[in-house]
Amino acid sequence: MGRPVMLSNGRMLVGLNKDGLVHDFYYPFVGLDNLTTSRSERHKIGIWADGTFSWVNDGTWHPSVMFDTDALISNISMRNESLGIELYFKDFVDPTYNVFCRRIEVKNLRDTDRDVRIFMHQVFQISHAGRADTALYEPELNYILDYKGRCSLLVYAQTDSGVPFDQYAVGNCGIEGKEGTFRDAEDGVLSGNAVEHGGVDSVVRLNTPVPANGARSVDYWVVAASNQQDAERIHLKIQSEGLEKRMNDCREWWHTWLSHSDNKLKTLETENNEQVLRSLLILKSHRDVRGSILASGDSSIFNYGRDYYCYCWPRDGAYVIWPLIRLGFKDEAKNFFEFCRDIIHDDGYLMHKYQADRAIGSTWHPLVHGNRKELAIQEDETAIVIIILSEYYKNTEDKEFIDKLYMTLIQPAANFMTEFIDDVTNLPHASYDLWEEKFLTSTYTVATTYAALKVAANFAKLFGHEDDAHHWLTAATRIESGMHLLFNEERQAFCKGFLLQDDGSLKYDNTLDVSSMYGMFMFGPPSMQEHTSSTVRLIEEVLMDKNQSGGAPRYENDTYMNKKPNNQGNPWFVTSLWMAQYYATTGNNDRAKEILKWTESKTLPSGVLSEQIDPDDSLQLSVSPLIWSHAEYLNTALDVYEPEE
Repeated sequence: MGRPVMLSNGRMLVGLNKDGLVHDFYYPFVGLDNLTTSRSERHKIGIWADGTFSWVNDGTWHPSVMFDTDALISNISMRNESLGIELYFKDFVDPTYNVFCRRIEVKNLRDTDRDVRIFMHQVFQISHAGRADTALYEPELNYILDYKGRCSLLVYAQTDSGVPFDQYAVGNCGIEGKEGTFRDAEDGVLSGNAVEHGGVDSVVRLNTPVPANGARSVDYWVVAASNQQDAERIHLKIQSEGLEKRMNDCREWWHTWLSHSDNKLKTLETENNEQVLRSLLILKSHRDVRGSILASGDSSIFNYGRDYYCYCWPRDGAYVIWPLIRLGFKDEAKNFFEFCRDIIHDDGYLMHKYQADRAIGSTWHPLVHGNRKELAIQEDETAIVIIILSEYYKNTEDKEFIDKLYMTLIQPAANFMTEFIDDVTNLPHASYDLWEEKFLTSTYTVATTYAALKVAANFAKLFGHEDDAHHWLTAATRIESGMHLLFNEERQAFCKGFLLQDDGSLKYDNTLDVSSMYGMFMFGPPSMQEHTSSTVRLIEEVLMDKNQSGGAPRYENDTYMNKKPNNQGNPWFVTSLWMAQYYATTGNNDRAKEILKWTESKTLPSGVLSEQIDPDDSLQLSVSPLIWSHAEYLNTALDVYEPEE
């Protein structure tokens, strides 16, 4: 499970697994239409040397899968002692064209010349049914074409001397009992079958003699386009310029992008600047140029659950945008807020999650509770977008952009939050909590709604809408007046929340939840900060560092992916880093630094952070990467190391 390397240009996202193989291939949206199948490792690389064959994921190779710290370019090596071969990969997604590129150096570890053949296997699933694709060999330009409808994938490979692949095979895979055409490679010779349809795969062979103790390289690329002619034009462009130039251009593109944050990054003076840069690159990799921000491109979760994390949760997106704003990136923030403007419901709220093309995503939230119809929303998602919009304005003073969003995003959202309040409690009506599990009036949602209304009122004053400002400020004050209902006097901590009953009574959920503390600490009024401090003390006593791996679970007795019931729950990076942010803000910078170092110690070697880890052995669990984890890492690093202005 997990993707140690994710490569992207905002339209194409390619995920490489622990063996350096392509496992996810999203196009034409980041996170929508995965053109591979997530349930097995499909794309393969095979090496034939002096009559012996090996796939690089057969257990005989020892891979190191990393990526550079200054560009989304892979840095992969793998060695097979018995075969006497070492491989080095440099992979990237071209920033200008929708092309996934691989340069593979083959090193001969023996003192004799070697006859080496490299086999590149690919299996795409363009049609959703997996049974209606076509793959064929095009003889004039010597490439493999895999297509269905408006999606064409052109596969090509050549040696370092410009000689194209010398053999190929196209066949069926995953249908009619057929395992796949990759099996044709294992004798070192391909059949030359030129076309197949249904569930299809293909293999190409490069014949590359390698001198004693020497090395040769091969170039491989997959072009994605809406039709064969466009794919051919891009292919010929890449072929004429050469992969070396495209890689240099890619590196320069990433250097230019990172330069927008140079001043901020120089002031951080972190003890692990490489992790900061890698987290920043990982955030960028999951952003679609049309505004969506993917929660995770790791599709392997589909093997264990019913769906991917390949959606844009407005909450996750807002938290990702926050450190980007702080680091000086404007375009990504503006595109995300425009995305939210376009998806907001006519009644002023954001739904559970969305696809990258702005369609509503899947949900498990019903529209009925008891005998009453309820909205299937998490109100905090609407609130946090407005809050982070204020962070954008604070850092950019871009009044013109905010003005464009006032009537289309700010006003409808604030009006909804103002009306979505229960008269009995003066607090927001029940919706789903940020963890997507409980339907109630949660402490976290109350805090974010309060802050969003205050922010909206400030925007209203900025643009001369005094009636709006008064209306929303009155609602925020009203919410503050009911916040005392959320504090459990016996435990001296905020509860998770409560559900208002038909008879006017409150059914409490007194679970200790780190998000309750964080919501009030980060977004609540000054009147609640003493309660926040006492909640922190209970979190330290009950949740923080109470297992061998360290860190904090989301809340007491969290069962999600927790197979060890003696633990309170699996540690999450998000909640652990929230604790660090509290410490950094309240003067305990040393403790905050400890949590930062703890986080860095739990990454994959490539720097990737998952959603959660095993409480005993720190094995990464759930999706890797989780973009929210990287966002909180960056925000915490900024809190800890950025000098006060």
